[in-house]
Amino acid sequence: MNRTITGFSKLTKTEKINWLVDTYFTDATSAKSLLKQYWNEDNKLQQLHDEFIENTITNYYLPLGVAPNFLINDRVYAIPMAIEESSVVAAASKAAKFWYDRGGFKTEVISTEKIGQVHFMFSGESSKLEQFFKATKSTFIEDAQPLTKNMEKRGGGILDIKLVNKTQHIDNYYQLHATFETLDAMGANFINSCLEQFSKTLKREAQNFEIFSSEEKNIQVIMSILSNYVPNCLVRAEVSCNIEELTENQDISAQEFAEKFVQAVNIAEIEPYRAVTHNKGIMNGIDAVVLATGNDFRAVEAGVHAYASRTGQYSSLTHAKIEDGIFTFWMEIPLALGTVGGLTKLHPLVKLALELLGEPSAKELMQIVAVAGLAQNFAALRSLTTTGIQEGHMKMHLMNILNQFEATLEEKTKLIAHFKHNTVTHSAVVEAIDNLRH
Repeated sequence: MNRTITGFSKLTKTEKINWLVDTYFTDATSAKSLLKQYWNEDNKLQQLHDEFIENTITNYYLPLGVAPNFLINDRVYAIPMAIEESSVVAAASKAAKFWYDRGGFKTEVISTEKIGQVHFMFSGESSKLEQFFKATKSTFIEDAQPLTKNMEKRGGGILDIKLVNKTQHIDNYYQLHATFETLDAMGANFINSCLEQFSKTLKREAQNFEIFSSEEKNIQVIMSILSNYVPNCLVRAEVSCNIEELTENQDISAQEFAEKFVQAVNIAEIEPYRAVTHNKGIMNGIDAVVLATGNDFRAVEAGVHAYASRTGQYSSLTHAKIEDGIFTFWMEIPLALGTVGGLTKLHPLVKLALELLGEPSAKELMQIVAVAGLAQNFAALRSLTTTGIQEGHMKMHLMNILNQFEATLEEKTKLIAHFKHNTVTHSAVVEAIDNLRH
């Protein structure tokens, strides 16, 4: 069977679905029914979803949960989280309640600088290029004025432009390295538009620069694009308390728990195999809030993991210490987020999530998101250093296993009661279902 098609994007949604189910599925009727099952009955809302991306055939749902009781800088939040993984929302909620009674989370935005680059090739003397840039730097900013004037009125805009020589890595390779302040906007379109204007100015002004040879005048722009690595768009989140307040587990003393916890963080700081999983747990909390608020979690992930590798070795994003009887757990993390533009004014649930958070500014959202990551990591490390990760996680995963085996409501009630006092494993649940049914 021929599975290729031309003109797919020009088909209606119904025509796309008909071709897909007839070509790729053994039971076309069931496949079509499932796709339509996830359509929204509100045609206007469905059209909005259909226009977010190309070639839409249905909606893909994720649960939207809420973790309440987050005390951040003396203000209480209920944090929305869009995620499919069991135990994440429960763990965040538990950590929030734990720290609520111990003064809550303290946060601060350290900086909000974002970065974009024009990558270009110049086959000439670097000293001449430096002279050229010094003479024309102001022209780059002036030419971008139509793009930046509205941002400047709000206090943002272009912060600086630098010429960077990268010829030691690639022959003739240079950059215009620009920094921006985009306020409450994530700013991707703004930054990219400015960079493309810089590239036009670069090529035009090079043609008019008298000391360039004819070859030097022909600067080749390779690309103009923002960077998702934002090491100077940083937020800090922290919790601390007296050691004796630390544990709720009677099987381990507060002092022992604190010491084990700090050692667990120390291990993640020097062992990449552990650090990756350690940071993945942080991102469970961060991604869930980023997604719920209509931000780009792929960009956040890429930037965060680059930051975790900034010393040349991948390392923990969180840190912990015991000093003068005080336990402190903290994190500094790069987060480029926005609360205006993009999906924030289009997706109804994004608007709801932002209203739930009190219509935060981008800086406030950075702090909320960082706290979600810190709380998630605290919950994971507390489990790892006491009961083990599986006890709590598998109990939360129990419902997924029961749903896989299409357990009835009566079966779920009996099996949930059974596993309150028994270890949850996949095989144990399967055996319990079989015993119940036979």
